[in-house]
Amino acid sequence: MAIQDIYQAILGFDQEKVKELTRAEIDAGTDIDSILNDGMIGAMDEVGKQFSEGVLFVPEMLMAAKAMKGGLAILKPLLTGDAAVSRGTVVIGTVKGDLHDIGKNLVSMMMEGAGFKVVDLGPDVAAEKFVKTAKENNADVVALSALLTTTMPAMEATIAALKEAALPVKTIVGGAPVTQAFADQIKADGYSDDAPGGVELVRNLIKGR
Repeated sequence: MAIQDIYQAILGFDQEKVKELTRAEIDAGTDIDSILNDGMIGAMDEVGKQFSEGVLFVPEMLMAAKAMKGGLAILKPLLTGDAAVSRGTVVIGTVKGDLHDIGKNLVSMMMEGAGFKVVDLGPDVAAEKFVKTAKENNADVVALSALLTTTMPAMEATIAALKEAALPVKTIVGGAPVTQAFADQIKADGYSDDAPGGVELVRNLIKGR
């Protein structure tokens, strides 16, 4: 039994096995950071890679993320100091007027799988709530989702509100109708058309701060 088994259990979408193996590694005194980075985050990086290559699809990504979250729930109470916060904080939500959240949920799980602290506000989130939550959590990135063309202007309003509040956060946008051109137009710091791309985008934005 080793960290590689946790990695393989996540790729096999087996949440119960991930939890069992995580407990066993903790009991054996294995380094917590190694379980997180090599076992869980490593596996989710591979899931993202396989998605980008067309090997895995959205349902498999969701199953892998759920399997990983089972182990992460056991690991979280033991993560302290730098290990708990070093990767950065992401506030995510679907903008005001939009009740769609499947895509946003997937991005949220992938972000958590990559080791970020994620504050998920859910769907139909007003600009003021994004600002308040980003401030309270000292967020590094605010991620905005929209699945309707009619709610895309709420993205622009939210980014404007964050800039007006002078918060030192980066903003990223995504969703079916959203494009790079629209992201540029509303002065977002980044855009991605899928969850693995969003994770890589956040990594680069935080790294560049």
